[in-house]
Amino acid sequence: MRLASQRAVTVFSFSSCCMCYSVKSLFSELGVDAAIHELDEDPSGAEMGRKPPVPAIFIGGRLVGSTDKIMALHLGGNLVPLLRDAGALWL
Repeated sequence: MRLASQRAVTVFSFSSCCMCYSVKSLFSELGVDAAIHELDEDPSGAEMGRKPPVPAIFIGGRLVGSTDKIMALHLGGNLVPLLRDAGALWL
């Protein structure tokens, strides 16, 4: 949990995961400087288990969910206010 609370937005991902790519791209387009942890490239990533569900997105140190939750928040107009409240966006 310590890694997830060090930045306003933290994404635990696999580098080859298309859904992870979609979420990382969305955050990038919104101007969010998320901490990205590629579990398949990080030697300590194996400590998370054999197949952790990815992407796992934390906003403001709180687990928000995966791609479906982030996209639902975005389409509902609730993602940007959540990111702003967490300090991930200035505008």
